[in-house]
Amino acid sequence: MNLIIQGNDIPTPSLKHLAKLTSATAIEALSSTAFKLVSADESLRTETAAFCNAQALDCGWVPAERRISDFGLLVMDMDSTLITIECIDEIADMQGLKPQVSAITEAAMRGEIDFAESLRRRVSLLAGLDESALQRVYDERLKLSPGAEILLATIQAAGIKTLLVSGGFTFFTERLKPRLNLDYTAANTLEIVDGKLTGRVLGDIVDAQAKADWLNRVRSELNLAPAQVIAMGDGANDLKMMAEAGVSVAYRAKPVVREQASHALSQAGLDGILPLLGR
Repeated sequence: MNLIIQGNDIPTPSLKHLAKLTSATAIEALSSTAFKLVSADESLRTETAAFCNAQALDCGWVPAERRISDFGLLVMDMDSTLITIECIDEIADMQGLKPQVSAITEAAMRGEIDFAESLRRRVSLLAGLDESALQRVYDERLKLSPGAEILLATIQAAGIKTLLVSGGFTFFTERLKPRLNLDYTAANTLEIVDGKLTGRVLGDIVDAQAKADWLNRVRSELNLAPAQVIAMGDGANDLKMMAEAGVSVAYRAKPVVREQASHALSQAGLDGILPLLGR
């Protein structure tokens, strides 16, 4: 196994300590914010994780033989993963209801409330809002997460297909699809009548199981094995989807997600996924 260390500032003494701790045979710089410790002893995962947490560093154990060419599909959550905001919270802010909606969002992401029920409750609070508020959120507040464009450019250059599957809304996924050259998108549709949100969602809700189903549907269409899929997310609603992927990445995620993912990134941007995919 190789040990990938990432962070905004990686002191040389910390790298040397980790190399000694894990009996790594070499330290290789991958970039100014990522280093590879070659042939590290993974039996010391617990001690390594504790040291990295104390030093504000991300660490990931990667099979030495892994190559980016091993993968064929990247599946992404949208809110607080590919983008920095929770769209529904920002829409609610237009109604002066952000605290109420954010509280429900947080509980759902921690897995304390059923996602479908939480979404219906949140959307109901938006009834009567002019649909122009959605465009304002997209134009004024929606930002890509750090490293998103580097990640996608590299993934796409390697021939890996992309699926954006969100418990959020098609208004945003349909605009991100051409902007980022994504191959597939899926999300929920807000009902709009006479230019106003009705407070309802049309059709079946894209919840945790639907996300997993979308991953498997596209994977099958591409004739890929589960091991060839990468999935990234941040909330409990992403866990079923991530469980279907060969490599799962918890990005600035809730504790329950970090505990179950293959890798967790709390310091690096989304481009921090790339060193975890091998050469």
